[in-house]
Amino acid sequence: MSTAIEISNLRYSYPDGRAALKGLDLRIEEGESVAVVGPNGAGKSTLLLHLNGLFPTENGAVKIYGLPAAAENLKEIRRRVGLVFQNPDDQLFCVSVFDDVAFGPLNLGLSPEDVRSRVSESLATVGISGYEERSPHHLSFGEKKLVAIATVLSMRPDILAFDEPSSNLDPRTSHALMETINALKATKLIVTHDLAFARATTRRTAIINDGRIVAEGATEKILSDTALLRANGLAADAHA
Repeated sequence: MSTAIEISNLRYSYPDGRAALKGLDLRIEEGESVAVVGPNGAGKSTLLLHLNGLFPTENGAVKIYGLPAAAENLKEIRRRVGLVFQNPDDQLFCVSVFDDVAFGPLNLGLSPEDVRSRVSESLATVGISGYEERSPHHLSFGEKKLVAIATVLSMRPDILAFDEPSSNLDPRTSHALMETINALKATKLIVTHDLAFARATTRRTAIINDGRIVAEGATEKILSDTALLRANGLAADAHA
């Protein structure tokens, strides 16, 4: 088994000087499904945006399958890391679902036949076959989330990184999304403050607080440690 993500002593400050990441270390092996949980402002999303170079690695190291997240490697890294944003409207900008899902494969230079095949395959994987001609902007929020995932799947990444995937979803839609994510064959990193979602979708969990990983281990063990959750600004009851 190879290491999919290796983050060492990662530090990052926002333009106003506020430190967001303060020497963060995290290692994820190929095929793992890992949650990163923590309170608002802990650095979760900032960490995620380093994985495909949306935030530059200024201090410390981020490696994807051994490849440093440096400018000269970003094309390959962005092919291997599929990032699904918290708000699907940040990811969908075309007039049809087909065009949104086809955008990445077209930019890879694939043939029209291969593009159509990838669109069909990606939509089927997330359970929305037949949506090709629909407008993304007329879909429900949950359907938009699925289309956003399909736009990433069409690139066939090795790593899927989700930012708050259950945000703004009702319980039924959230449960359906859990099942969709569990069925995906890839290394998965799920950044969330939804502990029930983390419990249902991952085997290992890391807690981030104040820009550092403060605890990590088996998801069931971490999310059953009430004192640990309270100390890090998370819900006292992981089942809630």
